[in-house]
Amino acid sequence: MKLLRVGTAGAERPALLDRDGTLRDLSGIVADIDGELLADASTLARVRAAAETPGVLPALDATGLRIGPPLGRIGKIVCIGLNYHDHAAETGAAIPEEPILFFKAPDTVVGPDDTVLVPRGSRKTDWEVELAVVIGRTARYLGSAEEGLAHVAGYATAHDVSEREFQIERGGTWDKGKNCETFNPLGPWLVTADEVPDPQALPLRLWVNGELKQNGTTAEQIFPVGEVVRYLSHFMTLYPGDIINTGTPAGVAMGQPEPKPYLKAGDVVELEVEGLGRQRQELKDA
Repeated sequence: MKLLRVGTAGAERPALLDRDGTLRDLSGIVADIDGELLADASTLARVRAAAETPGVLPALDATGLRIGPPLGRIGKIVCIGLNYHDHAAETGAAIPEEPILFFKAPDTVVGPDDTVLVPRGSRKTDWEVELAVVIGRTARYLGSAEEGLAHVAGYATAHDVSEREFQIERGGTWDKGKNCETFNPLGPWLVTADEVPDPQALPLRLWVNGELKQNGTTAEQIFPVGEVVRYLSHFMTLYPGDIINTGTPAGVAMGQPEPKPYLKAGDVVELEVEGLGRQRQELKDA
């Protein structure tokens, strides 16, 4: 299923994109798309049955309707740094022996087509298309990558916007350059795991002002999705509604020759993960 949330920011309602591409209202069945729903197999089954039965879910007019983040009440956002062979190479970094972790606050999340703000004082705002993993079952001390995949509810397209000077040159942790306002557009859809048979075979692409900058595949991941979930479960408990941003392929501004083409107000970024939907953001000054 392709689950999403539509409406004004802070007042989104649950919806579903059916097999014919029609937007359907889910508010008569569920209150929201969130961790509570993803952990409730019986309610998910009701949603699936309603989606497959003609006339049960009312159609929504998508004209002018804002698409919000596909997940509400997000728990935590755990991010994996340098998780693509080609991205590590372009930045001159050694291949990590274990996953590199940092966090993004849930309040960085915006809709897939919402404005992204260039932080005040920024000189190095950068782009990163990523596969986002949404947890559907509580995960503690998992024993295998297969178990890790079994705890995934679904997948989404994410834009891990980053400010490289804040991240690398200002001391402390990476979090300084990762948590600026609007720095995690998510969606448009949460695609349930049954529709993504192999998360290691997903093309990812990103364009800036119409120019293709990133063109990669999750097959390049150093630590694949199931292993990432297993690994994290030994350092923290993962709960339904938690998100994992799994890293970005080569092609970021930081990895390009001088003068590096960092983002500025007026730029337009478009990105997609195949099968998970497309985003478009215009940048403005904060």
